[in-house]
Amino acid sequence: MMMRKWRFRTFQARSILGMVAVAAVCAGAAGASREPKYPIRQFTLGNGLRVVVSEDHSAPVVGLALAYNVGSRDEVKGRTGFAHLFEHMMFQGSEHVPRGAFDQAIEGNGGVSNGFTRDEVTTYIETFPSEKLPLVLWLEADRMRSLAVNAENLKNQQEVVKEEKRLRYDNQPYVVAQDEVLQGLAYSNFANQHTTIGSMQDLDAASLQDVQSFFHTYYVPNNAVLVLVGDVSFNEVRNLVTRLFGSIPRRPLPPRTDVSEPPQLAEKRAVVTDALARLPALAIAWHGPSLGNPDTYAMDLLAEIVFGGETSRAYQNLVKGKQMAVSISGELDSHRGPSLFDVFAVYRPNIPEDEIERAIYAQIDAIKTQPPSEEELERVKTRFRASRYRAFSIFGLETMLGRA
Repeated sequence: MMMRKWRFRTFQARSILGMVAVAAVCAGAAGASREPKYPIRQFTLGNGLRVVVSEDHSAPVVGLALAYNVGSRDEVKGRTGFAHLFEHMMFQGSEHVPRGAFDQAIEGNGGVSNGFTRDEVTTYIETFPSEKLPLVLWLEADRMRSLAVNAENLKNQQEVVKEEKRLRYDNQPYVVAQDEVLQGLAYSNFANQHTTIGSMQDLDAASLQDVQSFFHTYYVPNNAVLVLVGDVSFNEVRNLVTRLFGSIPRRPLPPRTDVSEPPQLAEKRAVVTDALARLPALAIAWHGPSLGNPDTYAMDLLAEIVFGGETSRAYQNLVKGKQMAVSISGELDSHRGPSLFDVFAVYRPNIPEDEIERAIYAQIDAIKTQPPSEEELERVKTRFRASRYRAFSIFGLETMLGRA
């Protein structure tokens, strides 16, 4: 199989944030657009569980998210992949719910369930008919209180996660290098350097005592936010949650992981040989603003204008026009801590690497001398409005509120 080398570059934030002012105009315009208004009410139990409720009675459906304030950034050396492994463990049964019965109960009543792990949070989500609210809250409370963390379940899920790593990471072109190498190059702090999936060695090394300790440390009410959106009553939710979750004891939490990064004072480069890649690729990343920073809105719009899909400037110029690249994309991947604005291009083998690199910089530089046209602004604002409306539906708002 053909071996392809591809390259990474990482830079200081200021090299790209100089363009934020250009994009800020359209960020303000997008933010001023009309958005759906949903009432949001909150309460906190005596054990520290924070509960957020947004009533929307337009359909007899409820969206639930239970977010635990733990992710891959909280892992230590030699135990990477724990947060994601534990996401899988949460579906292996609890004191009153046998293995597999959680999903069966949700799906058997017309609902769906899932979970996802990020650097800073692990979230479990369900969508279900509103009449099944007591059942779903009871299921979530039972696994928060008494998850079945035993050797059999651990061994089973270690193998499941390892197979997921083989299929989705190790045997996919560009993925290992783009995740592991880019993060390792861009960051100096171990908390930010390693990937969420972890390493095979660390997954194998996970002991039952390690996993039990992880559960008792992080899967506690005072480290969680429960969000309910849809056809619910605030008073009913408060009564049910108090009755089902109120007796789960709070526990002392460890200090928050230090995710701070020292300033990057010089460019970093790396070359990776990927046996699965049939075409060369180039990844470039800049340190960008964190989640909650107002500049994230400008950066999101900037990414959409320059790199957002087939109508973007870079695609039209480098893929369709000059036919230098086969694909190109870019985005701000914002987190509650250090974040990256990254660009990834797969380019034609007859194009020198320095030429595609210069062409990408030219697309970025052009935004300063050729600000977005009215047509571009309207296209981007329309796309962002559509994405916001989708996010504010009862199928997505609960996840957004939980992350916040």
